[in-house]
Amino acid sequence: MENGKIGVGIIGVHPDKGWASIAHIPALKSLPDYQITAISHHQLEVAQAAAAKFGIPNAVGSTNELVNHPDVDLVVVTVKVTQHRQLVESAINAGKSVFCEWPLGMNLDDAIAMRDLAKAKEVHTVMGAQTRAAPAFNFVRDLIHDGYVGRVVSSTLVGSGILWGDTLPETYRYTLDPTNGASMINVPFGHSVDAVLYALDSRFGDLVAKQASIRKTVKIIETGDDVPIGIPDQVAVSGLLESGVFMNIHFRGGLSRGTNFRWEVNGTGGDIIVTTSIGYIGDGGFRVEGATGDETLHELKIPTTYAREFDPGISQSMAIAYQRLASDLLNGTHLSPTFDDAVELHRLIDRIERTEKALNNS
Repeated sequence: MENGKIGVGIIGVHPDKGWASIAHIPALKSLPDYQITAISHHQLEVAQAAAAKFGIPNAVGSTNELVNHPDVDLVVVTVKVTQHRQLVESAINAGKSVFCEWPLGMNLDDAIAMRDLAKAKEVHTVMGAQTRAAPAFNFVRDLIHDGYVGRVVSSTLVGSGILWGDTLPETYRYTLDPTNGASMINVPFGHSVDAVLYALDSRFGDLVAKQASIRKTVKIIETGDDVPIGIPDQVAVSGLLESGVFMNIHFRGGLSRGTNFRWEVNGTGGDIIVTTSIGYIGDGGFRVEGATGDETLHELKIPTTYAREFDPGISQSMAIAYQRLASDLLNGTHLSPTFDDAVELHRLIDRIERTEKALNNS
């Protein structure tokens, strides 16, 4: 570390598009504990253009150069999940700490292999589950912990996939192949379930699940081609959490003209509802409502302390997540989700898929 700052190298940065440029870089630049020291892209000229735009000193055209750069302490992987394992293992073998976006791997076996290699090499790992850092979820987590609803009895989550509706951009065509591990159940469902279970401070015990491909084709926006959708556009899970809470979840492809995200918590003494018009829960724009006793449902303002000094928007939860990571790396805390957490989430999704197949075969 130079000048006490964590040197960050980001794999997969484009100057004009991509999650790295709209979320990671603004978040990191807002935090005094980090400095972005290097970025890479498989086309060197793209990396150079991004470095010039964002004021980053080093642009390289290969993963090997980035993970072995002397000024890089933390490698951030922000590319398609199909490339995660190779890139993550390169960073681990170089002895660098790793932040990898969710999903960690294309499947459970990938995730376990990366987790085990990181443990063998004794490197620090972080799963990109930044929705755990979103102010709304931490506010609700504390409300539940402080007894606002009494004993939680049940919880219901309804969400939209945003993608996997009637149309799809060409760049997301690869998500229609279930073996790539980037479909609705992996990405928006995975992020949402992880955040909700974090706020409820529990995990699934028994569950039943059902998936269905109601839409048979999807139109590629750029070409107008109708292609087989290939993956379920409906996912339903019901079960009992280890805490005794009954949990019911339904995710559907595309967007709804109604509510695109609604999470309800029902307790013996009150209720909480979290909604957003945006299907992706990491994008901000939440409304939290609640009522206890004889009250009618009303808005519960999220205290500004949960947002800290970060403005609302795409990079807010990412900045809070990186702030937690800085504490972990510099002070030895354990605030961030690790590859162990990633394996647990992969295991849940694998279990849902196997449970649904077993139900179909019974």
